[in-house]
Amino acid sequence: MSGAASPASVTALRGDPYHLGHSRDGHGESRATGRGTGGPSPKRIIVAYGFWIFILSDIVMFASFFASYAVLQGGVSDGPTGPEIFDLSRIAIETALLLLSSFTCGMASLALSARRMLLFQTAMAVTFCLGAGFVALEAMEFYDLIQRNAGPSRSAFLSSFFTLVGCHGLHVSIGLLWLLTMMAQVLAKGFRSDIVRRTLCFALFWHALDIVWVGVFSVVYLMGSIT
Repeated sequence: MSGAASPASVTALRGDPYHLGHSRDGHGESRATGRGTGGPSPKRIIVAYGFWIFILSDIVMFASFFASYAVLQGGVSDGPTGPEIFDLSRIAIETALLLLSSFTCGMASLALSARRMLLFQTAMAVTFCLGAGFVALEAMEFYDLIQRNAGPSRSAFLSSFFTLVGCHGLHVSIGLLWLLTMMAQVLAKGFRSDIVRRTLCFALFWHALDIVWVGVFSVVYLMGSIT
């Protein structure tokens, strides 16, 4: 009979009577593309979405540290105040190093997109040196403060200062280890899509740290030096 259904269509209907799998080919396989017509989202979308959630949660954490510092900065007790301990010349060098590292990290991202190995490795190496210089200067600052009996246990102000600035420095240190890992992976395995994706996530993380540092520099050091 001309109106009879084909065996393939009958099998498809029995296997999916409510058409949950959307359209199917002649072999009973779903033709869903994962882009709004059913099926899972592409991996790059899932990774990007998850990493943005991580970045936003990190920003929320830093926001709480900023709020704590704003409340506690007046609690100096018998300890030193901000203008007495802040060395703006050293902080200016730290800021310059970190901002320059953001520029070289951007150059590395461009080299990654162009698949230029030498330029990528060079830009990443310069980014590492600048970031390591920033961490070294910050460690020297902390060491100097502790030697002057201005450690985190001296007052509420210093506790909030060490927590906020130290947490940022810890993030930069972790970023440096991540940077070296991505340099090694690109060198060993080339510009594979998964490695490119991880490297771009690193670049986003690094730029976010620069944004946080601009807040630290403005709120903690500049405003703290005039109060």
